Amino acid sequence: MDHLAVDALTGASGSLVGLVLGLVGGGGSILAVPLLVYVVGIKSAHVAIGTSAIAVAVSALANLLMHARAGNVKWRCALVFTVAGALGAVGGSMIAKMIDGQKLLVLFGVLMLVVGIMMLRRGAGDGDPAVTLCRENARRLLPRLTAGGFGVGSLSGFFGIGGGFLIVPGLMLSTGMPIGYAIGSSLVSVTGFGATTASSYAVSGLIDWRVAALFVSGGILGGLAGTTLGRRLARQKRTLGFIFAGVVIIVGVYVVARALPPLLAA
Repeated sequence: MDHLAVDALTGASGSLVGLVLGLVGGGGSILAVPLLVYVVGIKSAHVAIGTSAIAVAVSALANLLMHARAGNVKWRCALVFTVAGALGAVGGSMIAKMIDGQKLLVLFGVLMLVVGIMMLRRGAGDGDPAVTLCRENARRLLPRLTAGGFGVGSLSGFFGIGGGFLIVPGLMLSTGMPIGYAIGSSLVSVTGFGATTASSYAVSGLIDWRVAALFVSGGILGGLAGTTLGRRLARQKRTLGFIFAGVVIIVGVYVVARALPPLLAA
């Protein structure tokens, strides 16, 4: 495959990730690694993970600005979740670099299936749109946000993903906020987790910067379309929840189907 074709596939893959990030907050980052491995053709799973982390962090930041403008971000809840998660992401990324890349992809796919099924069973729910972290409820919400953020951040660093597909249900579970606010707020954590994980992989020389730049360019364009579509679906919370879960399950099945046979044949 020539360089122009690879560049086009990279940009298109980035657009898809940006579209999903803008639409449902999570899922975009979890698509990045499979797209870089199976569509763009990056041979090393670890390089794909490092490259996806930097690309997703920048794309998520662009989408966050759009959601913040629309008033969909619960900043206090999001920041506590992100700080706790960033600490977990450092440890998770250090452990992941010691594990065989093919095994990492299989574990990645299995986690996608588990989370997708949990989301389908739970449903979107309405939640409390007025929820916020304040002095009156800090004793109840702070431990939940801290524990949830650390756990999600550890998985984010381990699998090299922004973690939005875990952050959205994590924020909903920790605070009771509706999915619309969880999507916007999750992008704070996706940006933070992605940047933390990318820094760890950059130090190890495991990022393809050319691919990352093309991926980000496509991601920003896709994010504009995803945020616009998300606003139109804002009142259809259950539809958003099913889209979110469906994307995660479908890609999880594909990743396991591609990564498991080589392990079994070894």
